Amino acid sequence: MMSIDELAARMGFPSLADARLAELAIAAALGALALGIGWLVKRRLGTRLADWLHGQEFGAPGPLTARAAAMVGWLAALLFVGIVIAAWPWDPFALLLLDIVLAISIAVLIRNILVGVGLGDGIALAGAFVALVVMLSRAVGGLEMLQERLDSVGFSVGARHFSLLSAINILLTVVILFTIVRVANRVLRRMIKGSDKFDPTQRLLIEKISGVVIIVAAFFVGIDMLGIDLTAFAVFSGALGLAIGFGLQKTVGNLIAGIILLMDRSIKPGDVIVVGDSFGWVNKIGVRAVSVITREGKEHLIPNENLMTQEVENWSYSSRAVRVKIEVGVAYDTDLRLAQRLMIEAAKESKRVLEEPAPVCWITGFGDSSVDHELRFWITDPEGGVGNIKGGVFLSIWDKFQEAGIEIPFPQRDLHVRDRPEAATKPVAASKPKSATEPRKAARGPRRRGGDDPQ
Repeated sequence: MMSIDELAARMGFPSLADARLAELAIAAALGALALGIGWLVKRRLGTRLADWLHGQEFGAPGPLTARAAAMVGWLAALLFVGIVIAAWPWDPFALLLLDIVLAISIAVLIRNILVGVGLGDGIALAGAFVALVVMLSRAVGGLEMLQERLDSVGFSVGARHFSLLSAINILLTVVILFTIVRVANRVLRRMIKGSDKFDPTQRLLIEKISGVVIIVAAFFVGIDMLGIDLTAFAVFSGALGLAIGFGLQKTVGNLIAGIILLMDRSIKPGDVIVVGDSFGWVNKIGVRAVSVITREGKEHLIPNENLMTQEVENWSYSSRAVRVKIEVGVAYDTDLRLAQRLMIEAAKESKRVLEEPAPVCWITGFGDSSVDHELRFWITDPEGGVGNIKGGVFLSIWDKFQEAGIEIPFPQRDLHVRDRPEAATKPVAASKPKSATEPRKAARGPRRRGGDDPQ
């Protein structure tokens, strides 16, 4: 391939005093052109791509989607510089300038990707800096020397050598695999949510299983990339089994319980459940616990294993219809049929009450102060609350009873004072007790007549 001097001579241009300077200027212009192409692609194509991703129905825009335009722009600049470098045998100084533009493009692209997957600005900047150093070292031909320097800083344990280079390799492998796992999970999650072939429970189950499979696959790929012999793990398999058996048994148990709950569909997101003192609707089923949001807005995290071992009351397991009962008492002198009709009308006026089955009202007993009734009606949205609809129906019953003059009694007692019989009220004379000091009279015998012989 001809150099710039030969090309200039063939085209009739005067020879340049310093061909390297001209080639360096051309390289600088092409590098600037690459950055301009990246900016243009970001403004035109990248913005449209970001808008298209934001408009998808299967997921809300995340950090990765928000940085899609920037990533597309820097990727275009990177590709253009790569083509320019491969298309011409550049002078070393011009090649260095193009390699700098290439390194900057790669570093900024990596930073946008790492921030997009949620690693944070600190880790993203560190990753971009490492990529920039590696690319610049390769450009100046000092990459091998840099590797040797990093490998010389370390220590050896048996036949294994641990160095700064191996630590950097491990860190880069973890970051790369973590990025791939996050992106793969996000793309797969959006694909599953965008599919109409699965219901919400099946989608959640597929997401959990696919996430576990991706993590396990990434683990073995990382082991292979780092050159670690898998037979070395055979020594630790027994200890790992004991650790899982004792230390992680609750975590593993909750994970398996969550998968079982999703498979048998006994509890689904959106169900209204009662577990112990917790009442609310299921927000999500996680790896460790189920999120239940109460009517007060509190979020209870119930371990999955508890839902497998304890009694759970699911209001929407086979049907979302729930019967609501209201107890109302009326006075004994009330027209009971009129009162029952008014209570049924009050229930029908609520928009949440179903027309079929129709509301009914029954007498449940005769109380001390009232004739007790029970009003029953059905709703299909228990997650909207039960207390609020009861309160609305109670208020409507109150208004209708006030208009009809029906009394809602309260507990009271009537006291009747009766006259007691005269014999029972006559006082009884008290006998005077004998004093202990009173002299006792002598006993008298039969009185004698004068001259009579007692014989």
